[in-house]
Amino acid sequence: MTSSKLAICGAIAANVAIAATKLVVAGITGSSAMLSECIHSSVDTFNGMLLLVGIRLSQRPATPEHPFGHGKELYFWSLIVAVLIFGLGGGVSFYEGVQHIRHPQPLHDPTWNFVVLGVAALFESISFTIALRQFLRQAGAAPFWEAIRRSKDPTTYTVLAEDSAALVGLAIAALGIWLSHRLDMPVLDGAASLLIGMLLAAVATFLTWLSRDLLIGEGIRPETARAIRTMALAVTGVKDVGRILSMYMGPDDALVTMDLDFDEGTAAADAALAIADVERQVRKRFPMIKRLFIESGSAPFQQRWSRADAIVGLTEQTAMPETPARAST
Repeated sequence: MTSSKLAICGAIAANVAIAATKLVVAGITGSSAMLSECIHSSVDTFNGMLLLVGIRLSQRPATPEHPFGHGKELYFWSLIVAVLIFGLGGGVSFYEGVQHIRHPQPLHDPTWNFVVLGVAALFESISFTIALRQFLRQAGAAPFWEAIRRSKDPTTYTVLAEDSAALVGLAIAALGIWLSHRLDMPVLDGAASLLIGMLLAAVATFLTWLSRDLLIGEGIRPETARAIRTMALAVTGVKDVGRILSMYMGPDDALVTMDLDFDEGTAAADAALAIADVERQVRKRFPMIKRLFIESGSAPFQQRWSRADAIVGLTEQTAMPETPARAST
């Protein structure tokens, strides 16, 4: 999470300087596209602050009211960021473009516009590079778009999406300003502002879609569940594995519940050892599974056991290597 904060802080620092410069130049030159870019950078600055708030709130410890912690705070604030990009960034830019097309204003010397856009592109590229390196480090060998879809850390891909949109928006603004002077058509500057607004709306829609899946309870990937099932079936005494239910509570915090059916006649002590073995293997291979609950499945009532009770019976026979997940009936 520290590296995610670094990417966010880098983006905030770049956007504060860029937004202030764009605002001054937009006032001097009267460029609608430049004003839209100022709005864009201002919204990105505020969004970065909200992501930092989300990170801080998500790291609060569990409470009786929130026994699984506050990890989903990060998903909530990521959704708010997406809404702000759509409403403030996209909506205001679109409105400014419409107004400039309806009432075009003569443009002044565009030199400073291009200077500021060039400097902004440099800072945005640095921020984009930081976010991209962090994202690729998390993605590993997964394809880029698949890694975005699978990522459970919205801070990294949100900054990456914002910086990508910023770079494309700068190119649109530069083209609109150049064409409006080249063809002596001020309305093209307004058209560039419209395109920037639509770009931000598209990015916001994409981020909202990603946040939605996480907020409503996205679970571990099917291949991860299959791997857990395979590991459990390979443990001595396990006859079958029931449904594996899961949910991400935070970027690196997944909850998993599963049922194990044991061979007929399996002793409670042997079953407890088998459960401990399954848990140990799952935690070692998938460290993001912080909460693992294993239950005995369809065994007759008299053969069912609470894993906690089984451990009590085992204390004098064997020492458990780690605190196991609790199984219940």
